[in-house]
Amino acid sequence: MGDSRHPRRGAARTLRVIVYGRNPVREALRGPRAVHRVWATDRAAEEPWLAGIDTAPAGAHEIESRCGSAEHQGICAAVEEYRYADPDGLLADDEALVICLDEVQDPHNVGAVCRVAEAAGCAGVVLPERRSASVTAAACKASAGAVEHLAVARVRNLADWLTEAKQAGAWVYGAAAEARTPWDRPDYNGRVVLVLGSEGRGLRPRVTAVCDEAIALPTRGRVASLNVSTAAAGLVYTILHLRNRA
Repeated sequence: MGDSRHPRRGAARTLRVIVYGRNPVREALRGPRAVHRVWATDRAAEEPWLAGIDTAPAGAHEIESRCGSAEHQGICAAVEEYRYADPDGLLADDEALVICLDEVQDPHNVGAVCRVAEAAGCAGVVLPERRSASVTAAACKASAGAVEHLAVARVRNLADWLTEAKQAGAWVYGAAAEARTPWDRPDYNGRVVLVLGSEGRGLRPRVTAVCDEAIALPTRGRVASLNVSTAAAGLVYTILHLRNRA
């Protein structure tokens, strides 16, 4: 944010997007993206974390018109387009834990998984360039702004990247409801890549074939599957628990 406590200004031709909601705007101000302008209702402008920040007064309808959502909580900001990370650097740490999403197209699910990944200290999240949601304003909102502090990378071919990850010494585990290996059976020490698919389709065959092992969370009720972000949370925190216990 800088010492001036003013929104950071980038180059004049930098592409801009609108993020909205208290947490996304607050984390954008704390993160690396340039923040060009903040609009807030009178009530939202009273938030303590906005003290010293130049905000443009705006009504709720104007903010909704700018961001395209009624879920703005009285504030939105024009920010620099999201900066994706280099996927080659995600496995640099010997204990790196990376989440890959295979064609998850709902930005709310992508955002929720990113929130889990950032909170758990994952090295990053990998998304395919095609047939996948990207880090949009909706994903940013669903992540509560966590994407501002998380390395999110995009790759042309997910199966190829997973193959390269294995060559770099990572173990790749695919989450699948029909898998026979329980979620808490593998040894998760070292570099680990966790792959999750969309709720309806699951993992694609080629992605499944690259995985070292398929793992499953237990279900005891009548519903046989979990939301992808719920599954991600269960698996990631199981991995952290098992690592701490080792």
